[in-house]
Amino acid sequence: MKFTQPRLPYSVDALSPVISPATIDFHYGKHEKAYIDTLNSLIEGTEYEDMPLEEIIKKSDGKLFNQASQAWNHILYFFQFSPSGKREPIGRLRDKIEEQFGSFEDFKKKFEEAGLTLFGSGWGWLSSDSDGKLFITQGSNADNPLKYGLTPIFVFDVWEHAYYLDYQNRRGEYLSRLWDIVNWETVESKYDGIA
Repeated sequence: MKFTQPRLPYSVDALSPVISPATIDFHYGKHEKAYIDTLNSLIEGTEYEDMPLEEIIKKSDGKLFNQASQAWNHILYFFQFSPSGKREPIGRLRDKIEEQFGSFEDFKKKFEEAGLTLFGSGWGWLSSDSDGKLFITQGSNADNPLKYGLTPIFVFDVWEHAYYLDYQNRRGEYLSRLWDIVNWETVESKYDGIA
C-alpha cells in the first residue's frame, strides 16, 4: 500500500491569522509530504507494506516509527482545524471534560500547560482509553499515544516549525491562539467512536 498525502479541507489562507499561508505551505506542504514520501520508501518490500498507518505506528520503532507517526500526527493536527467550525465541545465530550478537568476553561489551561512545558519538540495530546477516560499527555519528538494503548482525539503540535514563522519563540501565544480554529465537531466524532 502506498500512502498519499490527503488534501486539506480548506485553502492555505483559511486559518490566517492564527496559522499563516506560509506556515501551511512549509509545515503541511513540505514537512508532511517528506514524512509520507520517506514512509513509503521505508515500507516498500517489508512486512509493513500492507499495514494501516496506525498498525505501523504500534509495531515499528526507529526511523520507520518516526516517519509513520509524524505523518499520522500531522494529519490529525491539520484536519482538526476549520475557519468556521464549532468552537466548543458539547455532549458526551463536554461532559467528560468537565467531569475530569473541572470546566472547559480549566481543561484549556491544563492542555496549554502541557504544550508549553514540554522541553524541546513534540506534541500535546488529548487521548481516550477504551472506557472513554481522557488523558492529557506530552510526547517528545514523534511520540504517539497509540503506542500506549490510547486513542488520540486532539493534538497541538509544539515543534518549532509549527509556529516559528508566525510566532517566533512565543509558543504560549501560539497555543492560546489555536483554540480560535479548532473544530470541536471533528474532535467529538473521534471521541464518540471510542466508547
